[in-house]
Amino acid sequence: MAVLAVIWLFPLLWALYNSFREYSYTQTNGYLSFGGWTLDNYTEAWNRGNFGLHLKNSLLITIPAVALTLFLSSLVAFVLARFSYRFNLTLLGVFLAANLLPPQALLIPVFRMFKEIPLPAFMSETGTMLNSFWALILVNTAFQLGFCTFVLSNYMKTLPHEIYESAELDGASVWRQYWQLTMPLVRPALAALATLQVTWIYNEFFWATVLISRGDKYPVTSALNNLRGQFFSDTNLVAAGSIIVALPVLVVFFALQKQFVSGLTLGSTKG
Repeated sequence: MAVLAVIWLFPLLWALYNSFREYSYTQTNGYLSFGGWTLDNYTEAWNRGNFGLHLKNSLLITIPAVALTLFLSSLVAFVLARFSYRFNLTLLGVFLAANLLPPQALLIPVFRMFKEIPLPAFMSETGTMLNSFWALILVNTAFQLGFCTFVLSNYMKTLPHEIYESAELDGASVWRQYWQLTMPLVRPALAALATLQVTWIYNEFFWATVLISRGDKYPVTSALNNLRGQFFSDTNLVAAGSIIVALPVLVVFFALQKQFVSGLTLGSTKG
């Protein structure tokens, strides 16, 4: 496990190491040399890549998409786990089927559909879903909904049925059972999914290139392209930009690390 951890972390540590070095020094002495330390790479990467704008764009896309995905998937998962009816498994299969389709297969229909959906002027400058953050929020929510529903429904099925019987005897409605009883108990699973969803949606760039044509609305992953030169790329500068891009995800992971681990290990000791 230690060897695998080193192999997994090596690219990140190598990028971090070179992000503090001058490109001219590494070109002269090689990337295996030691020296040429500088902080200018981070300043230049931030300014040239316009990271402030693109980070804001990514936050405006990621936070609502993650919140909407977790809320909607928890509603569906509660129904699937709490109630038994004829189309229970069929409904779960429909949600999972969306994860089996490659996004490229839906490129043209999604683009044409969003082009025809009107939006008020205060929500979109083009009057349609295209070139708006709403398009990326909805498309990411749609593609992540199936996976989150599957995980949460299995998590909710592990909750003791007796607590719901007691709640019904006390007169708790279905909504109250969901909001005040189930949601607090599935907090570890929500934290684990939130960590994964922030990583996936924050790093997603395919749909941004399809649904967004204005450079000032691109997410932060596009900022790395601004660091590439016409004839050559300063790899140390790109490394500094990559570290800047990765920082928000690392902050979210370490903030939710305890809940993330407990969510992943649920049921591992059940016989």
